[in-house]
Amino acid sequence: MKKTIPQQDQRWIASTLWRNQRLRQDLKLWYEPPVPALIYNQAPTPDRFFTHRLLVWMPYHLWQVRVFCPVCRRHLTGYGIHKRARQVLDVDRYYLMVTETLWCNSPDCKTNYLSTSKTILDQLSLPLRGEFCLILTRKYACDIRVIRMLRERTLGNSSTRLVKQLRENHGEQWLQRLARYLEVCGDFADRPSLFPVDFQEPPQPVAVPTNRWLLTVYGKDLMSRMGHIKARITSTFGSIFKMDSTKKITKKLAGHAKGTALWLTSISNEVGQILISVLTAQEGPGLDQMVSDLIARYTQAGVAPPQILYVDCGCCVEAGGESKLKTRFSGWPDLVVRLDIYHFLRRLAGGCITDAHHLYPTFMASLSVCIFEWDPADVALLRMAKREQLRQEGVPAITDSLVDRRISKDELALYCRRRTRGEEATIRLIDRLLEQLMGHKGRDLLGVPLLDRERMEHICGFRRGTCARGSTSLESFHCHLNRFIPGTQANSLNFQLYLLEGLNRWNQDRAAAATIQKQSAFLSYSGDLVQCVNTHSTKVFGRTFVPSFRPPAQYTGKPMQDMDQESEDTDELLEDVGIEEEQEDEGFQDYARDPTMASLEDLTAFLSTTAAQSSSHTSVHPAPAPVQPCLPSASGAPSPAPSPPPPAQSSASGAIPAPSPPPSPPPAQSSASGAIPAPSPPPLPPPAQSSATGAVPPPSSPPALPSTTGPISAPSPAQLPDRAEAAQTSTSGLQPAPASAQPSAVTAPGATSQVPVEELAVDEHCMPGMERVDRLAEFLVGLRKQTSLVIGTQDASTIIALWKDLLPFDQAKVVFSARHQDKLKTGRFRTTKQRVEFTPGVESVRRCAISTSGSPAQWPDCCRLVESIFIRLCNIHRSPVKKMKGTLTRWTLILSDYRKIRQLVLSNGAVMHATTLQMVEVNQTTLIQWHNKRVKVHDVSLLCQGVDLPHRVPVAAEALPSANVRPAVAPQQPGVEHTYHLPESTVGQAKLKRRAPTAAAVTAPPAVRLRVEAQRQLFPRPAPAGLFQLHGAPAASTVRGPSSSSTPTPTPFVFAVPQGFGVIPFTPVPLAPPTPQPAAPKTRTRTGESNNCRKCGEHRTAATGHSQYKGHVFCPSFETLTKQQWLANKREEDKK
Repeated sequence: MKKTIPQQDQRWIASTLWRNQRLRQDLKLWYEPPVPALIYNQAPTPDRFFTHRLLVWMPYHLWQVRVFCPVCRRHLTGYGIHKRARQVLDVDRYYLMVTETLWCNSPDCKTNYLSTSKTILDQLSLPLRGEFCLILTRKYACDIRVIRMLRERTLGNSSTRLVKQLRENHGEQWLQRLARYLEVCGDFADRPSLFPVDFQEPPQPVAVPTNRWLLTVYGKDLMSRMGHIKARITSTFGSIFKMDSTKKITKKLAGHAKGTALWLTSISNEVGQILISVLTAQEGPGLDQMVSDLIARYTQAGVAPPQILYVDCGCCVEAGGESKLKTRFSGWPDLVVRLDIYHFLRRLAGGCITDAHHLYPTFMASLSVCIFEWDPADVALLRMAKREQLRQEGVPAITDSLVDRRISKDELALYCRRRTRGEEATIRLIDRLLEQLMGHKGRDLLGVPLLDRERMEHICGFRRGTCARGSTSLESFHCHLNRFIPGTQANSLNFQLYLLEGLNRWNQDRAAAATIQKQSAFLSYSGDLVQCVNTHSTKVFGRTFVPSFRPPAQYTGKPMQDMDQESEDTDELLEDVGIEEEQEDEGFQDYARDPTMASLEDLTAFLSTTAAQSSSHTSVHPAPAPVQPCLPSASGAPSPAPSPPPPAQSSASGAIPAPSPPPSPPPAQSSASGAIPAPSPPPLPPPAQSSATGAVPPPSSPPALPSTTGPISAPSPAQLPDRAEAAQTSTSGLQPAPASAQPSAVTAPGATSQVPVEELAVDEHCMPGMERVDRLAEFLVGLRKQTSLVIGTQDASTIIALWKDLLPFDQAKVVFSARHQDKLKTGRFRTTKQRVEFTPGVESVRRCAISTSGSPAQWPDCCRLVESIFIRLCNIHRSPVKKMKGTLTRWTLILSDYRKIRQLVLSNGAVMHATTLQMVEVNQTTLIQWHNKRVKVHDVSLLCQGVDLPHRVPVAAEALPSANVRPAVAPQQPGVEHTYHLPESTVGQAKLKRRAPTAAAVTAPPAVRLRVEAQRQLFPRPAPAGLFQLHGAPAASTVRGPSSSSTPTPTPFVFAVPQGFGVIPFTPVPLAPPTPQPAAPKTRTRTGESNNCRKCGEHRTAATGHSQYKGHVFCPSFETLTKQQWLANKREEDKK
């Protein structure tokens, strides 16, 4: 054992395990090494600085468990500590492990076993087996904590990266101990000494094994859990199938299996669990074995066959026959095979000339509208919530079209249910869309068509009637399939092990996500451990600690004993899966903006909560009323208007007088889709009753502000909204203010409280008040020619007056969009926890404050005033200007004028105190991005003019079925339940060997034994009479031992008088040895007529043919010789 234990650990381990050259009885499982002394008075040695922990794995000695010999089934007994100690790899250093040897004392067996062997470990209970937290190899061993770090390795986080981390941990730990040792040696060397002090060299560190060794250990860990993994995989079922193939992962096959498989085909169910994955040499005929095994699995488990299968190919019906997949799945005659929607859209996208066409995003978004439709009740609630949000943001003239444009596709997918329209409706809408974009309406500004007519006619003509609808595909799954293989290559055995482990984890995660049960505080993929905990907790507490766990059914696939063999045409069931994350679709993406409207990006970002929005706009948000959108709705009736706020709030937000009209009932109006009327806030009465056609004559008395929704394109008068009602909408909440509240500034020229009807304007979002913003922008742009660094009182008064004339929406404080991420949601290093552990944006603020000296730049479209200023500056500076030998770009000139205007406004205290004008910082990058985006949106709007495209929020005519409710717990797996290997606990049931008394203890005289066993007396006890006497007493005086027959009387102590001569030496009288008495014979009660034979189990008598010769038993059932020959052989052996 000294050869396998480091030199610095030999002394303390020997004193810990042995005492008087015998193994201690009171051993422990773990031993911590002795620590260095605090202060050294002698030269220190490196022993205590570089010692290791010790694991004593002796289950028979520690827990007295009952273990059997696998050959003869007799009890095993302890045979001492094994001569070899192992070094175990841990996270930051090695530790030592010693074990015991168990011996079978059967005369016919005489076999030794180590307590670390699988034979002994399989007989221990699972909790006790878990104390042995390591996996052995030929020379070393690996701790379970390192093995756990090997799970779910990826390409950038592979075993090579783990080896580097372990080397770093071990190196820093060894250097820390070395620094401590050298520091103590240095302090001792500085002390004065007569002779130089020699210090011992520290021991060399132990190297960390390679990544190949770690992968080998990980493979052994997977093999120990393979029974549960295979049972869990084959216990997965579903009613909706999705099938897809890929070539990506087959490139990682190495060794003899390299190049033997070209395709990996996977089938998943409706909740995303993978049922089966197969490696084949061909995508078509190679799947026959997979289909037959899958059908047999369903049949054996008694589960109903699936209803529908979505694929990417092989679903088209040949002339006068069935599709290829329908023939392949002939075992399920009722299975419906359909093309997946994702691939259906990709096929139609293949008819486009290029995906860089201006109309390509519009075409793909319209295709999605032609296929799906949303639930009317869900859309109505979402529109109501979005309308209320816009109202709290202070947006004026909220229309149905504006509400629909502000609803993003992510919000629709999150809050609304959708379904496919059906085969006939989908084909009809797609044909209508292709008819619109197939001709000259589908050309861009260069005259390039969007669609290739011949290619699109071939696609639609060949696929019609067979490729109608589908569901989500497995493309994203196959994008991440390679991450289950650590490294770049793996042999056939490890390849399957890694995929099986990844599939088991993926299916368990998908099963947990498919229930509404709260996520547990712990996570474990070990089914046997969870089953053991639930079994014992039910017995002790009457309940299960992990109620979400459901034992899988028995493994129903083929045994995997040939996993390490070469796969010629691999039809073995290889299960694998990857973590799905958001990725951009191949070749197309949904266009989030309404293609029928020429608009820029939203003016304000989507705020997180309504409370935060309302708290930041408390005094500048009157309740605006919606107006009719620019494009007329189906019914043509105007939208009802909300009620105005109290007069106190209105007077605080503006100073323009407006009459208060009498109330009247609002007219009815349907939603933009025509399916369900959109809800709206309480109506505001119009100043005059509308006619039956929707056109209303002007009121007799002029209102506070005329209509701001005049015709932009050329709609008929019957489709236009009431101008007086629109004017009331734009000025709702603006009541006359008292004289004291009126500003004392000089009124700007041309700025009046009433604007002529011909000067009213709306922006590209159909929001009124743009003419007022343009007047203020025009005046501010005129200040760029001033040479002074400040503006005068007259100009300041004009700016204040023009600012007061703006609508409350334009006067509101600018809400800047958040540019930081609360957490990484995508990517390899994305955040896994849902709860944010820090304040969002703190790091962004620190980087901005440290790295730059100015404020962060904004985009010009953060508010309408700043955008109008930049639009005017862009019209002024259309080209670069030469200056001396250099050239000033167009963007430099624009930013120079804007910064001059910004400096004049910010340096004037009157303007800054009387208004809430915000001239934000803009740099060249944000300016160019805004300009390019604005030009592209205008180009798309120009191309979409005159094109009849479907509405971006299609609403179904009838209510959709209720959404699927996730169950509280996972359903029980069908079939026979998988049986885990959970041995019963045998702690304290071992048969220990009896220790015989030593010969010295038996033959020793009683006096000697009494003297050895006597205890030390702290006080003298009374001396019996006649024990001591004076000199000169009779010669017959003797020293007698203590009498136990009579009780001594209390007499004074008698001591010998000290004499200077003739001292008689004290000699004890030799006692005769006790006469041994014959032991009483043991009475034995025979339970049977004769003993039983251990080999055959029958009575060991002559009647059964048994015989005995000097302890050897002859059994006719196992011996090949006759009784006479056997006896002759035994006698010959004795003679020799």
